[in-house]
Amino acid sequence: MSISPSEFENLFSSFRREAFRLETLDDYSGSSDPEMIRAFLAGEPQPDNYNQEWADEVRGNIEAGKRMYRVHVLSRPMTDYLRFELGWGYRKNAKAGEEFFILDTTDQPNPLEGVPDFWMFDESSVVSMSYGEGGKFLGAEPHSDPADWMARRDLALSRAVPFADWWERYGEV
Repeated sequence: MSISPSEFENLFSSFRREAFRLETLDDYSGSSDPEMIRAFLAGEPQPDNYNQEWADEVRGNIEAGKRMYRVHVLSRPMTDYLRFELGWGYRKNAKAGEEFFILDTTDQPNPLEGVPDFWMFDESSVVSMSYGEGGKFLGAEPHSDPADWMARRDLALSRAVPFADWWERYGEV
């Protein structure tokens, strides 16, 4: 059973303490602005308004005392999309207060193999996301028991490193 886009969006304004995201794909281009990806790959400067709506939402939540953080499971070499997402998106959103961590599986097995992308709000509401070809967002499904999802979050965080540290070593921008 999926939730409506408006119900999903409401979760980002109604959580009280924290919102956690697990990202598992190396390509979300089907859910992104192709012009921004093209500009990044062409070496053009990042437009000031790039992803501004999300950065503003993050900043508002952080200023309200809430935490927003995520772990991205990935393997090197990075895809063009990951270079774009991390180089433009993560770096901008980190300035707004979102925390990022990288679980790099290049030299180790993926401990979360088969786990879908998900958001968890206040350790009580969990929504897994499904994607089609090329990372096109297809929809979100709520889950009633957060215990398994908290264990997945905890495992991801225990194996991940802060994005800034990882980017300093492997970043390409």
